[in-house]
Amino acid sequence: MRKKPMTSPKAGIFRAVLFAAALTVCGAGGAFDLRAQPDRGGMPGDFDYYVLALSWSPTYCSGHGGESAGDGGGNADRNGDDRGYDNRGYGGRGYSNRRGADEQCSGVRPYAFVLHGLWPQYERRGWPENCESGTRPWVPEEMIDRMLDIMPSRRLVISEYKKHGVCTGLDPRQYFDAARRAYRSITIPNGFQDLSEPLTVPPEEVRKAFLDANRQLTPDMIQVACSRNLLREVRVCFSKDLTPRPCSQNEQNRRLCPSNTVTMPPVRGGGTGPHGGPSFWRGDRL
Repeated sequence: MRKKPMTSPKAGIFRAVLFAAALTVCGAGGAFDLRAQPDRGGMPGDFDYYVLALSWSPTYCSGHGGESAGDGGGNADRNGDDRGYDNRGYGGRGYSNRRGADEQCSGVRPYAFVLHGLWPQYERRGWPENCESGTRPWVPEEMIDRMLDIMPSRRLVISEYKKHGVCTGLDPRQYFDAARRAYRSITIPNGFQDLSEPLTVPPEEVRKAFLDANRQLTPDMIQVACSRNLLREVRVCFSKDLTPRPCSQNEQNRRLCPSNTVTMPPVRGGGTGPHGGPSFWRGDRL
């Protein structure tokens, strides 16, 4: 009887390495849904493109006091990307203070889509966050005040620079100027400006509304993120020079929002409007 050839340990290791490599290649091509992971402590300036995150503020507020929507709007979907948005609020540790939630969700200002952040992104391997710069991150008081017309909380401004802005290699003024330019380049659809009743629609309809209002975008440049059937964010991808560009595998639409429909809780309150109002407290140190 013919004997089976013996397999050396080295040959087994070699095959295991080849198998792992094959999985990596397949994952990059989309055959496997490999969730991207943050690169904490990366090198500032070492990234490939930006993601502009426009958050639907009523979803965040639905999980922080007042009416509760389902499982809580502040919780990220387990199948999605919870970057900077967990059950402690925008920005994780940097924005977990109750005062930040009260400032955003009191109903004094009718927040709808707000600037969550401008996030540096890798083409294939996730994104950098909390990068080491050699100096303590610092956002000047004047810069914080300037951003409150499009960002809902002082703590969010501070947190976004610490967590994402430092990784861009830009100083606070350069980073927030870039974030404002990207934000201002996107038109919010009229139907989402002052939503007085809950709206339930397929995620694709949200994306189509943004595409109709922004003819410079193509479908592969914009994605929708949801959290347990609640609309969480609309994300638009930009090159480093802030030109719209296609999103990478990290921003796959079905992974960010696997739901067939999403609900948009109504805009809260009234008062001074989304582009005005006083600063409520001072706290510009990180």
